[in-house]
Amino acid sequence: MRGKKVLGLASGGGQQMPIFTALGAECTVLDYSDRQIEQERMVAQREGYLITLLQEDMSKPLPFPDDTFDMIFHPVSNCYIEEVKPLWKECYRVLKKGGVLLSGLDTGVNYLFDEEEKTLINTLPFNPLNNEEHLRQMQKSNGGIQFSHTLEEQINGQLEAGFTLLSLYDDTNGYGNLHEHNVASYIATRSIK
Repeated sequence: MRGKKVLGLASGGGQQMPIFTALGAECTVLDYSDRQIEQERMVAQREGYLITLLQEDMSKPLPFPDDTFDMIFHPVSNCYIEEVKPLWKECYRVLKKGGVLLSGLDTGVNYLFDEEEKTLINTLPFNPLNNEEHLRQMQKSNGGIQFSHTLEEQINGQLEAGFTLLSLYDDTNGYGNLHEHNVASYIATRSIK
């Protein structure tokens, strides 16, 4: 990773970039949340490494020239934007040829169930901008506005943007009823430009 340029896309908070910088990468974080940016800044200052921090909206065109990054690390954060296919096109644009996109994706299963994960209460897509009950649930949970996305949007969206999918990994929530029944709620993909 020494000298490689890494974009932490909607990955503020000081959780992943310390690892990439320790490996020698030059890291940039783009996040919409001022709290996540501030947490990232605090960790960088505490650990003594340089990082570029940008507070921007990933649903808009990314503020970087074409072919800027060697890697994009994008944790489960597409749930905060309504349309994901334009983001995949932007990721493809700002990655160098041969660049890697590591992305975490919510399968939508979590939006189907109540808080105890025992009763189906919603239909998909989960979209608080189009469904008042979904909006009430988001307001009650204080989880911000979130959206479900299909695997077609998430994975085929990467392929339509030009990426080649190299590997895929699925995982559970790590706790709760769905986890106990081994229901995968998340997918991680590794794609290349």
